[in-house]
Amino acid sequence: MMNSSRNRQFHEIAGQLRLIWKEPILFVFIILIFYFLFTFVAYPLFQVIKYSIFIDGQWDFSNYLAIFSKRYYFQPFINSIILGICTATIGTIAGFIFAYALTRTPLPFKSFFRLTATFPIISPPFVVALAAILLFGRAGALTPWLKNIIGNYSVYGLGGLILVETIAYSPTAFMVLYGILEAIDPSLEEASMDLGAARIKIFSSVTLPLATPGIASAWLLVFIQSMADFGNPMVISGNYRVLSVQAFLQITGMYDLPRGSTLAILLLVPTLIAFFVQKYWVSRKSYVTVTGKPTGATIKNLEWYIKLPVYGACLLYAGIVILFYGTIVYGSFQTLWGVNPTLTLQNYVEMFEVGKDYLIDSITLSTIATPITGIVGIFISFLIIRKKFIGRGLMEFISMLTFAVPGTVVGIGYILAFNQESVVMPVVLTGTAWIIILLLVFRNMPVGIRSGIAALQQIDPAIEEASTDLGADSNTTFRKITLPMIAPAFFSGLAYSFVKAMTAISAIIFVVSGQWNLITVAILGFVDNTQYAHAAAMSMLLIVIVLIALGLIQFIVGKIGKGVRTTEILG
Repeated sequence: MMNSSRNRQFHEIAGQLRLIWKEPILFVFIILIFYFLFTFVAYPLFQVIKYSIFIDGQWDFSNYLAIFSKRYYFQPFINSIILGICTATIGTIAGFIFAYALTRTPLPFKSFFRLTATFPIISPPFVVALAAILLFGRAGALTPWLKNIIGNYSVYGLGGLILVETIAYSPTAFMVLYGILEAIDPSLEEASMDLGAARIKIFSSVTLPLATPGIASAWLLVFIQSMADFGNPMVISGNYRVLSVQAFLQITGMYDLPRGSTLAILLLVPTLIAFFVQKYWVSRKSYVTVTGKPTGATIKNLEWYIKLPVYGACLLYAGIVILFYGTIVYGSFQTLWGVNPTLTLQNYVEMFEVGKDYLIDSITLSTIATPITGIVGIFISFLIIRKKFIGRGLMEFISMLTFAVPGTVVGIGYILAFNQESVVMPVVLTGTAWIIILLLVFRNMPVGIRSGIAALQQIDPAIEEASTDLGADSNTTFRKITLPMIAPAFFSGLAYSFVKAMTAISAIIFVVSGQWNLITVAILGFVDNTQYAHAAAMSMLLIVIVLIALGLIQFIVGKIGKGVRTTEILG
């Protein structure tokens, strides 16, 4: 039996090789994709691991021993775990309440609440931290009022981090849970209701158990984002040291590459574990029973004790989001925040004079990286779903890896891998625009790949097979048949890529140079120099640019007849 199995595997591999060999152009593209994935995804991670355990060409675990034996190094790891757990728990609860309100209650102004729930995605996460400083910092607008109520406090620390990261990352939980709750057949809840079950009983015995995989998935995704967050802790952590910032300071402040790489590996471990649990265990569990396309949850006699807390929570969250981003708008027009509240346009004038090069660089590099990201992502998803070749699973695994790897780790990996010539890259990329473009491409590519895979799985392969039977090769079939049908997924990937390219900070901060810089780095610099009004003005400009780009992409998608909403594109 074992020989039979081996023979079957051998014939299957031989068949795959014959099919690929018949299409030499496709074979070349597969080789190129593997080269790029190994060079710009696997190789930088290998360099981080190498620098952490090899010193002077020999195995040396002294960095790990130092980290685990000295509280100064190990405490940031514990702090990051605590922050991640708190943020993921509160963010998932907030996301679930919003998703439940939009799918299971007659909440008025649902479009407004959905936009509010997803709006933080289009800005750099640390913009929320900036708003928190403007509101609750030492010269914050609400600081005197709060001190009269609760006494002395500080927004700099764990409490402030949980607040800003919950606002920044709960939209991820919301979008996951919104899709899960929409997919649950409402007839199951209707049946329980018709049998006389109370709404609370239906929720606890039907809705919540069916949503459990989605809740776990959302929690893990928010946990990964919190662990990987760099901008918010850099701005508002105070004395509460977290691992992402410590690794950055170890590299840039002390220029201790081995110790910084070791801290990066310590940061990588929990995020990778969470990613693989989410991807290979939780996401494959489904308790949803769908008998057809759901027509929307039936709302019957919704009790006041459900409406009141759910609506209240949605109003509170929406109010906080509006307050935070409204503060950014208001702060951008103040002469000097906390000192001179006179409204002026001078901040925008000075911001543009100082930051126009940053702005031009950001738009230029993002505009170059975005279509490359979209094209490569769609092509990889096409290979994974429609082609059989040796290493297909490995291609999918490596292409999705950067989603789980914190930006700090990626940034450190790129400066270690490409600051000198090597076998895989015979030219030095550090200091050039290409290292930024390549980092943006391979950092943002996984979402485009997942969008493409989801779209291709909904297309009957018989359509493409008919094209092949009529004499078209794979390239022609992909260009004329497949690509037009997955155009919405392609533009979804473009939207996500452009947003993330324009708002990137954690990985990018390691590879920017005097010649090429980004607007997010400039905003962070303004915050570090306590030039909050200038930082707010530049943040507003960034948000407006992203909104315009999303509007254009939405217009293009609408033109091809799909009518995808901006919030759906972001998801």
